[in-house]
Amino acid sequence: MNRTLATTVIFSGFFLLGILLLMWGILLPRMAAELTMSSFVSGALFTLFSLGMMMGAIIGGKYASRFEFLPLFASLSLVNALFIVIAGLMPNWPGLLVIVFIVGVLSSCKITIGHTVIAQLYVEKRFAMMGIMDFMFSLGTLVASFYVSLIFLWQANWRLPLHFLAGLWVILALFTFLSVRNANAKLPVEKQQESAPKQTLAFATIVRQPVFLLLAVASFGYGAVEFGTVNWFVSYAQQGLGFDGDAARLLLAGFTGGMALSRLTFAYFLRWFSVHRLMVVLGTMLLAGAIIAKLGDTFMPIMLGNFLLGLGLGGLFPLILSAAMNIDSEKGPLLSGITILGNAMGVQLVSLGTGAWAGIASIQVAYWAVPMAAVLLWSATWFYSRIIKRGQVY
Repeated sequence: MNRTLATTVIFSGFFLLGILLLMWGILLPRMAAELTMSSFVSGALFTLFSLGMMMGAIIGGKYASRFEFLPLFASLSLVNALFIVIAGLMPNWPGLLVIVFIVGVLSSCKITIGHTVIAQLYVEKRFAMMGIMDFMFSLGTLVASFYVSLIFLWQANWRLPLHFLAGLWVILALFTFLSVRNANAKLPVEKQQESAPKQTLAFATIVRQPVFLLLAVASFGYGAVEFGTVNWFVSYAQQGLGFDGDAARLLLAGFTGGMALSRLTFAYFLRWFSVHRLMVVLGTMLLAGAIIAKLGDTFMPIMLGNFLLGLGLGGLFPLILSAAMNIDSEKGPLLSGITILGNAMGVQLVSLGTGAWAGIASIQVAYWAVPMAAVLLWSATWFYSRIIKRGQVY
């Protein structure tokens, strides 16, 4: 596999996936108004997308290794583009919900492929490249708002950003197909005929290993902390602490900025820290940040807490997944799959649980869900790091 080509395709794909993930929330108000979606239906959209991601993690983890990764990534991109176009043509919300679920399945399959390809291609600098790949995803989520706003300057139609994004997926898929064909054409005939045996992977082969079970638990905590903060912090800051909208969003930017910085730089600190020790450092940092952000009641302590939370959280996921890939990179799709499953389950629990808790008590009380999830994540990370340190993977 051409390493430069694969890196370009996967990084570009993760950037587009970041745009796609955040774009549903940005477009939701206009979608809901035009399609007469109630609050319950609007919430179901995100739930179904998340469930689709979980389904895709199972399918991708089990079957992706049966195919050549880049052509499969391109094929899924074309199919994804088709369903995104269909989503933009839907005249009613039931059909939209079905399409969103399918898009979630396809997107998750592509994430498992991306994690596996980069982990296998960059064995010698796996931690750094996995971090940059996740940064590209974060960059896509950052650009999403500007992307939608730019299109709305031309025409404020929620369907257009979906159609333009589908076009970008088609361009990436065609570029991938043509580049792979040209690269294969330059290989000697005997190289073209060589092919490693393809196999279907089984989750049962890894879930029996404690290290991978802890990876799933850590991924669960990671999803709960990240999306608990992203989904609920602005509401908490405004309704619970009395900040205005601009101040609340600025405080949340401290969290997202810390995450982006962490994903870019965490691998640099492996010069001074062992992998297992850096896990604990990042886990402790995010736990301290979560507690400081919750206990703070003025701007600067909360900003500091959110920044520390993002700084610890951002690099932790690529670090723990890369460590798992170092144990068994051939099962990369399965490892990526269980992290996506755990992450999605954490997202579901914190999204629904915090809302229900806030209904019973208040958002100020319910936001303790984030520090509680941070405690779970720290605990799973600590035990995971101990196993990594001792090399006890079975």
